[in-house]
Amino acid sequence: MPFYLPENPDYTILDSLRDSVHFVLEASLTTYRGRACAKSSFLDPYGNIMHWHDFGDLEGPGWAANSIGGALHLLRFAKYERRQDQKVLTGKQAPIERENFSVEQVALSLIDHTLEDGFVDWSTGFIYPYRDTARDELCLNFKHNNDWFCPGSMARVAWQMLRVSDFVGPERADALRRAANAWYGWFSEHVRPAPNGWIPRRCTKDGAPYTQSAEGGPDPFFANSGDGYFVLDLMCELTARGIRDCSAELECKCILVKEHGGFFASINHDTYDANESVAYAVAFRTLLRAGKLLGREDFIQFAFDRCLAGLDRFKMHEDRNGVATQGLLWMEESWDTAYLWENAEAAAAYVDAFAHTGDSKYIVDALTILRAAAKHHHGPYGFLTEGVDWNNHVGQQHHIGGALYGDIQYTEPLLNNLHIAEATLEILERFPETVWL
Repeated sequence: MPFYLPENPDYTILDSLRDSVHFVLEASLTTYRGRACAKSSFLDPYGNIMHWHDFGDLEGPGWAANSIGGALHLLRFAKYERRQDQKVLTGKQAPIERENFSVEQVALSLIDHTLEDGFVDWSTGFIYPYRDTARDELCLNFKHNNDWFCPGSMARVAWQMLRVSDFVGPERADALRRAANAWYGWFSEHVRPAPNGWIPRRCTKDGAPYTQSAEGGPDPFFANSGDGYFVLDLMCELTARGIRDCSAELECKCILVKEHGGFFASINHDTYDANESVAYAVAFRTLLRAGKLLGREDFIQFAFDRCLAGLDRFKMHEDRNGVATQGLLWMEESWDTAYLWENAEAAAAYVDAFAHTGDSKYIVDALTILRAAAKHHHGPYGFLTEGVDWNNHVGQQHHIGGALYGDIQYTEPLLNNLHIAEATLEILERFPETVWL
């Protein structure tokens, strides 16, 4: 049975993206010190905060909260809509422009909140991932403590800062670039490698590798998580922009990846598996960028042969247990729900592969994933589920409508709900002729 799904003319991937943006603006935001921020990193379809969950009372730039990544997606979306000379509407919803703010203004306010409300320690370069909204205190991880943080995920924030700097005015852009460069400086001075030379999955505030899991007890994957690729991504971006030459260290780390056959253990901070679908997608994108930047064709070949090809095993070619799963990727053997930020990252990987090769099979896979994700919006605001639980791994009590198998009734508004924006906009902006393939 084919992985492929055709476009639905009555509800396109652009309609899907518009609904995700609608959910962010209409159901997900509050203010802090006069600036926009997410009211929570874990909401139901009506925007109610799930205080019982680890993500419920968190916001900020960190992995699950994603304030800078969310701002980037919103700014790109606003720019795309302006170019199309369209009023900013959602697919089947009401307009998402409000009288008092625009999509762009919200995104800029999210950026200012991240830069100015304490997350960035300008004296050291360190960036705090989260604010505990109940205590109004900064913390290092989703467990609301300061025992450890994930350096790869914070490198991702710094990378997002560089990317979003291209969509803002000179003052904000300068602050974002300074923050990103300063964070890499802090990383270089403090974070020690794991015994195998790779970036540790977790480390303490002083940079020492932290070998425990988030929940306590040894983490068998502390030295081979795919989270480390985000540091290499940041090296690529700093070097390509002429901000800092990281090429020697980048090349060494890519050689290390090849020597070990890749690092594909869980990126997600709360799962533990040797092979996670999104780790393959992130590895591919990173090694492709690094190979092009460094002129290393062997890195590019490894990216295609080992990393992108590794995604095939996770593809679902059929609907399972009455749930619309065809066209999605499950996450990992120990937790095989189809989570949507991981699927969005896989779609972006296939867009990158198409851009590099021109082979239409890659763009078709990207489109298929986005079309499959589009089937999983709910509620009056356009909420996109965090994951499709096709075999009841998460539990029936957490599903939309209490279904035995089905969509999870929560989402991370600036991550799982919104991350489809990157691949969707790349396709619409760069390859619009492919949309109906």
